[in-house]
Amino acid sequence: MITFVDAAEKSRRTQGVIPLHGEAGFAGMRKAGGLTAAALDMLVDEVKPGVTTARLDRLAFDFARDHGALPATLFYKGYRYSICTSINHVVCHGMPEDRALREGDIVNIDLTLIVDGWYGDSSRMYPVGEISRKAERLIEVTYESLEAGIRAALPGKHTGDIGAAIQHKAEGAMMSVVRDFVGHGVGQLFHDEPNIMHFGKPGTGVPLKPGMIFTIEPMINLGRPDVKILSDGWTAVTRDRTLSAQAEHSIGITETGVEIFTLSPKGLFNPLASRKSS
Repeated sequence: MITFVDAAEKSRRTQGVIPLHGEAGFAGMRKAGGLTAAALDMLVDEVKPGVTTARLDRLAFDFARDHGALPATLFYKGYRYSICTSINHVVCHGMPEDRALREGDIVNIDLTLIVDGWYGDSSRMYPVGEISRKAERLIEVTYESLEAGIRAALPGKHTGDIGAAIQHKAEGAMMSVVRDFVGHGVGQLFHDEPNIMHFGKPGTGVPLKPGMIFTIEPMINLGRPDVKILSDGWTAVTRDRTLSAQAEHSIGITETGVEIFTLSPKGLFNPLASRKSS
């Protein structure tokens, strides 16, 4: 059973209880999402061969500190870093380390900043130097899948419409959608209701109502969708060792459509598009 409540009445995640936010919530998410996007913009020029993901983590932490924000993942359930850095066949939750990035790598950086109690959650892909055409195509399809999911996120539709749009785009390009991880409600909680599947059937799932705030964050694999968790308890990788990519926005459902809270201030969210325009 699904219940919708005023977000002000909810202080913890309760299964099936979905908060609806008013203008104050949307304003809070604009501020948090905008700062997260600015931090990810800052990292664009830092991602290059020879740079370690540990350095990128320090830069993200310093940016958050200098702007009065907190990285949400730092010490979250024992996680020790400000960002997740997922390289090549790592699907998500890759941990920063001292190994240097190499020419041809692709890396997803996932960052959530807490600003005045609101969680701005986003991730994007970063090519390291010149990358292969298959890596480029994977990134292109991942961004197209996210865009298709956002276009389907309209009041009166359902969460299944979002998943179906993503699945149709990815599988139409002969790639696969990871099933093990989902988008989620966000706001004054890091993870809230509802879960947003990145696959599904139109017209199924939770109805979309104005005031809902959640992430859409498809993970697309060049090979099969199967993943496994490494012994560190966090890092998820493709079982067949093929490349994986992810892109994520935090969005809110409005009376007439959708608002994206984590748009890049500099237009750098899509790395391939920004390279071609420069």
